[in-house]
Formats: sequence, structure tokens, C-alpha cells
Amino acid sequence: MNFNRKNLSSEEINNIKNVAIQARANILMMTSLSNSGHPGGSMSSIDLLLTLYKLINIDPKNPKEETRDMVVVSNGHISPAVYSTLGEYGFFNIDEAISQFRLTGSIYEGHIEPDVPGVELATGNLGQGLSAACGFALSARLKNIEKNIFVIMGDGEQQKGQISEARRFAVKFGFKNITVFIDYNQLQINGNINEVMPQNIKENFISDGWEVLSIDGHNIEEIQKAIFKANSIDVPVMILANTTMGKGISFMENKEKYHGSTLSEEQLEVALNELNVDNRLEEYKQLRKNFKPKPLSHKPEYEVDIKAGSPIIYEKKTDNRSAWGNAITDIAKNNVGSKIPLAIFDCDLKGSVKLNDFHSEFPKNFFQSGIMEHNTATVAGTASRDGVQSYYADFGVFGADETYNQHRLNDINNTNLKIITTHVGLDVGEDGKTHQCIDYLGLMRNLYHFKTIVPSGPNQTDRVIRYISEKYGNFFVPMGRSKLNILKDSDGKIFFGDSYSFEYGKADLLREGDKAALFVMGTLCGRAVEVADKLSEEGIKIQVWNVSCPEDLDEEALKKASKTGMIFSYEDHNVHTGLGSCIANKLMEMQLFCKLYKFGVENYAMSGNSDDVFKKCNLDTDSIINRIKERI
Repeated sequence: MNFNRKNLSSEEINNIKNVAIQARANILMMTSLSNSGHPGGSMSSIDLLLTLYKLINIDPKNPKEETRDMVVVSNGHISPAVYSTLGEYGFFNIDEAISQFRLTGSIYEGHIEPDVPGVELATGNLGQGLSAACGFALSARLKNIEKNIFVIMGDGEQQKGQISEARRFAVKFGFKNITVFIDYNQLQINGNINEVMPQNIKENFISDGWEVLSIDGHNIEEIQKAIFKANSIDVPVMILANTTMGKGISFMENKEKYHGSTLSEEQLEVALNELNVDNRLEEYKQLRKNFKPKPLSHKPEYEVDIKAGSPIIYEKKTDNRSAWGNAITDIAKNNVGSKIPLAIFDCDLKGSVKLNDFHSEFPKNFFQSGIMEHNTATVAGTASRDGVQSYYADFGVFGADETYNQHRLNDINNTNLKIITTHVGLDVGEDGKTHQCIDYLGLMRNLYHFKTIVPSGPNQTDRVIRYISEKYGNFFVPMGRSKLNILKDSDGKIFFGDSYSFEYGKADLLREGDKAALFVMGTLCGRAVEVADKLSEEGIKIQVWNVSCPEDLDEEALKKASKTGMIFSYEDHNVHTGLGSCIANKLMEMQLFCKLYKFGVENYAMSGNSDDVFKKCNLDTDSIINRIKERI
């Protein structure tokens, strides 16, 4: 463990104790000033934070230096303690943090954000901090960097299921450089943690292979000794720090009320007198009044340097998921020794998501996470933010629906995650309604910085995977399960062939026509072309547009389609939130007026052969032909 020194001197320890007094005053002043916040847990954890940041390898003048030790504060509501620690240690002006706490436009938000120097990650959505630490540890290993990862967690937070997933992941991959501190004040919002939800915190960590140390979380000497002892142990360590809610103020101690309740100005005066610290509340009020926000820009965390390689052209029927597996294996081969390592995350579905070849050829870059989707989504996202090109492969209902909360936090944290989900839509067939992911686009449309790309077939899938691999940012690529015929143009040539280059936001005109336009998404493309060709035999010529980027629709395509006077959308997605809804919004925005009919999934489907399920839902080719003819 690369500390600044072996042991703190007596003078340094006494200095921490003195700083802790001022830090507690800071906590009380900022929460009282904003009339909101969480002073109780901040007071119980401040001694841990002050000691830890004094020991670790991190430079306040260069807090993003790559070899730094890292601290993940999982219980991000103790932001007053975090800001007080970092401010007192010179990461920024502490007066700014106090006066701007929870003020609109300020970086010192109610839950910690990485815009604050010294803060690694936005957290507070409890239960994700240990998973994030695993992501940072994984990134350090792939980049051959030795560093220590510390996690501050609450005790009530241990009720979260994702933490058990993260404990097992850390042990499996031998992340002995992870040390967890649990602020064990035994109180949460509604009272004693053992009454709200009984749990065996210590035993749970031990049973998953962790070493556990117990200390007085307000004793600087004990905290220091525990950190050094943890460093000498060859497994991850949890330090159970016995603390007191509201520590330092007699009338606040052991009162769950102060988990999220602040002091009145009169109570603040009494508390500061008890700490023997000057009351600067009026000064901070004036600073708060004079605050002017500064614009923030969230640039990529690093420059992506990935060689995408040459596309594979498929001439015979195959599935998108095989094209994905082949593409990512080829990309990995092209980037052996790259400064940006690749990592693939799987949740016990390696064969189904077509990662057998990648695993065989690049076992050190393949992370089998078991049936632990929540942890995996956070680990993959955090690693991607820290210099790893991360791909999280899963079935749609697990990789999108089940892990939406984790991806939301990833998006807030400006990650560089590539989510690849197979088995979306009705194409899953026999697995039935629990596995037919028909809401993926509706979900991902809510995440402001994720880009969704829905490939139509294996050739376009190959180009899409190569495209997203060269870009920084969050991408979601959903695809079906079944093998598909190769899409061809009206002359019988492969549409996404040698001359094709993927362009984000561009729709592909597969068939010309003047009677109407059919917009289609994903694996239904082949069916849509079949619909158009059969209608053409009856003298009804319709345009067919493949939409791979439904969130960013092609305006020129919509202009051309709207001139026919009638647009149809065709998707095996919830009809209320998918492609059709995107088109409706865009048509109104562009003031294009035509009839719009949405063909999609109108209720949960059933188990059965995919073709039979499509027919039952009136989404097979014959049904679509009849539905179009009825309306033309």
C-alpha cells in the first residue's frame, strides 16, 4: 500500500483531532445554511474520512493522477463530511463548499458528484459503491497499476442485495487492494438498523471470504492501525467502525432524527459553542447570496484509441449475436497491447451471447460475473470511466430492464459503457413473456447520454460494433435471437455490403415507393422488406426505411416519407413507447403532417414458436400486409 508515510506522528494525529472539530462545525453550518442535508451520518464518519485521506496516496493539487489511491463513498448523502474533509485538506476552498452546499448551480450537491475535486464518482443511490470499487480495481489490474481502493459505506445500506453480489465478485477476482469501512452507528432513517431490517453484517462478509476488523471509528490511532493491518492481509478487508450518530454534539448523539434533519439557527449556536468554534453563519449567508454559477462541461474522461478493423461480410443466413461475437473478437485481436484495454462482462450466458471465442482467446479480458446483473452493470460502467473499453453482454430483460437503475447512475457518471443485449422483442419466442424484452427502447430513451442503435441484421451489427468501439460514450445495442436472412436491395445485392458505412442517425432506404412508408426497427427488417415486395406484386409500392437510431431520427427520411401522406411503424416493441412514438414526436417537432399508424406489441405475449407468436400478435408479414391494405 503506497502511503505517504509509514505511520502518522503524534503531532499529526493530534492535528487530525483538531481538524475534526472544525470539520464538524463545517458540517453543521452547511446543513443549517441550506436547511437540508444529512448531518448525523456525516458527524459519525468524519474521523474515518479525515484519517483515510491523510494516509492515502493522493495529491490535492492533482487529484486525477492515474496512480492515486481512490476512495469511493457509497453512502453519498454524507457529502457534508466529504466536502469538509476535502476542503480542509486543500482540494478546494472550504468556504465555497459551506456557502454553496445544495445550492442550484453549485458543484457541492446534496449527494456527492465527481465535479468536486477529490470525488471519484456520483453515488448515494445506495448499494452501488462496493461494485464501483470493484470496477476501479479491475481497471487498475488491466492497466498494471498498483493502487488501493477504499469504500465508505453505511450500515443500513448493507440491507441492499447488490452488496452481496459485489462481495463475492471482489473475492473471486482477488481484489485484496479493496478495503471497506462501514460506519456502524446502528441507526438509519426509521430507527435502529436491527429493528428496521435485522442483518448479520460481519458474518455476511466473513461467509463470502472477507476478513473483518472491528475498531472504534472515532479513535484516530485505531483507524490508522486497521488501515495498515488491512494492507497486510491477502483478501479483501471490511473494517467495522463502531461510531455514534451525531458524534461531537451532546444533544445530537444517538438520535436517528439527525440522519436527515438539520439544526435551527438557535440549535446551531448551541452546537458551535459546544465545539468552541466561531459561528460564521451570517458570513456564509452573504457568500451564498452572491454566488454565481460557472458553466460545467463534461468531456470524455480519456481519449479512446481503438482500432476497429475491417468489417466481416456475411452472405449466408446468421444471427446478429454471432456477428457481435465475431466482431468483438476481431476487434480484440486488432488491439492487443493497446493502452486502452478491453473488458467483456458476462452473466452466465457466454454461449447464448456468443462470447465463447472471445473467452478462449482473451481469458484475462473476460469477466464471468455469474447471475449478478446489478453488480456487473456497475462494475462494467465504473471500469469504463477509468480507462477500460467495457462491454456488458446480457439478455435484454436482464441487461436493460433489470439493471436500469445501475445504468442511470452510469449515465450520470459519464461512463463509456457498451451494453450489448440479445434476446430482445418477441424473437425470444418459447421463453415467454418474462423473457420477451419489449420495452428496451422506452427505458433507454430516459437516459440522456445513452445512444441506442438497433441493428437490422448481421452485416449491420458488425459495422455498429466497430463504430461504437471507436467512440467514447454510452451505447446500447439490442438484438434478437434468431438467424436472419441477409438483407438485399431490389437488385438482389447485399444491402449492407462492401460499400456500406454506418452513419449514426441515418436511416436506410431499403425499398422505394409512393403509396406509403414503412419504418422498421431491428430484426423485423427482413419481414418489412417481404411485406413491401408482396405489396409491390399487387401494384402497391411502399417505401421501407430501416431505422437503427430511433432516438435520433433521420429528418430527410421523414420528409420523404411524409410526402406519401401515410407512415407506418413496425416493431416487436411496446407500441406505446417504441419506434412509433419516436416518429410521432419527431413529425410534430418538424411540423410534418401525415397519417401515422403504429404496429407494435399491444400486450404481453405468450410462449411459443417465434413465428406463431408474431402471428398471434398480428405482427407477421401477412397480418402487416392486410393491416396496411386496410388503411391505404
